[in-house]
Amino acid sequence: MTLSEKDKAYIWHPFTQIKPGNTPLIIEKAKDCTLFAADGKTYIDAISSWWVNIHGHANVFIANAIAEQAKILEQVIFAGFTHPTAIHLAEKVIQNLPPHFSKVFFSDDGSTSVEVALKMALQYRYNQGIKHKNLIIAFENAYHGDTFGAMSVGGRSTFSEPFDPLLFEVFHIPIPTQDNFDALILQFNQLLSEGNVAAFIFEPLVQGAAGMQMYKAEHLDKLLEIAQSHQVVCIADEVMTGFGRTGKLFATDYCRHKPDIICLSKGITGGFMPLGVTVCSEIIYETFISVDVAKTFFHGHSYTANPLACAAAVASFELLLGEICQQNIHNICLSHAQFADKLKDNAFIKNVRQTGTILAMEFKTPENSSYFNPIKEKAYNFYLENGVLLRPLGNVIYIMPPYCITEQELNIVYSVILKSIDFLQL
Repeated sequence: MTLSEKDKAYIWHPFTQIKPGNTPLIIEKAKDCTLFAADGKTYIDAISSWWVNIHGHANVFIANAIAEQAKILEQVIFAGFTHPTAIHLAEKVIQNLPPHFSKVFFSDDGSTSVEVALKMALQYRYNQGIKHKNLIIAFENAYHGDTFGAMSVGGRSTFSEPFDPLLFEVFHIPIPTQDNFDALILQFNQLLSEGNVAAFIFEPLVQGAAGMQMYKAEHLDKLLEIAQSHQVVCIADEVMTGFGRTGKLFATDYCRHKPDIICLSKGITGGFMPLGVTVCSEIIYETFISVDVAKTFFHGHSYTANPLACAAAVASFELLLGEICQQNIHNICLSHAQFADKLKDNAFIKNVRQTGTILAMEFKTPENSSYFNPIKEKAYNFYLENGVLLRPLGNVIYIMPPYCITEQELNIVYSVILKSIDFLQL
């Protein structure tokens, strides 16, 4: 059998409809922003391979850090044990967050980091003997992952429909806009005044899977202020927005009021290894300190704080905070802004929006804006045929490139998008 035939015979791919003609591309190797396929074609990875490869592919600095770690310690149980690389990474994370954050809890990915945060927030109140505070508020159309807790706080959709009867109750509110903000504040205050809200979870500034929907930091800041005045735990899901994506290190850096818990993953290892972390304030952590065994946080993963993943994350952090990477982020933000300006009067484009290195545009189509908009497949195939990996969210096209992307590569991506505007209207 060929590799494609073996893939079809043995592998079930994520977020992929099982139907004739769906044949995954075989990528044999990658370097920086370029994917090299088995058939000899190359593709510019303009979405950082699902938003994880912030420094591009096969980064030698991170690869060497993993290789050196593998020669020393590849894995050790993390219950009752620890290791230097996890300690170094935790220190680096804490040093780059607001001072009230004090403890890092390791897990495997973005979804599990959210599960940890939800359980942490709920048990925080439970440990205090406040058992009636168990309602969670989240945004409509949110996406926080595919495990059950993460699905529960996510927006109800086709993604979750088979499991909806089993998901726990969550109150969903719209993301703030200039038009709805006054009404939203009234609604938010009313919900919190009932006294049973434990936590408010949100994707700060950008809702990724919802179509890169963006909202203002000052609006989020007000919601945080109100929530914390009611002693509600605020959870920032920065799985996608963290590590420079919004122009600052974290999206909540744009707010005066800071979350109590923050979830991080995706870019944390530069795309090399799966790793999630949930970071909490000292106030939350203190409620778990007890001689009462029932107050223990009974959560863990076999590969918690895997040394190889931690080594990749430490190396990725070093690159991210360096002058070259910070300048690259600045340059991408400027380039996106200039390209967005060119698109603003295009009749086929309903909306262009940008937050930092994330640029999104919404195409006007006869169908409503939706993840399942039929233009998605036509656009996706056009971009691949023109040597660019862009994965449309329905009729929303977005660019979220590795920070090492060159000006020439970025201009190729822009030009292919411009070409697609004509093609998609045929």
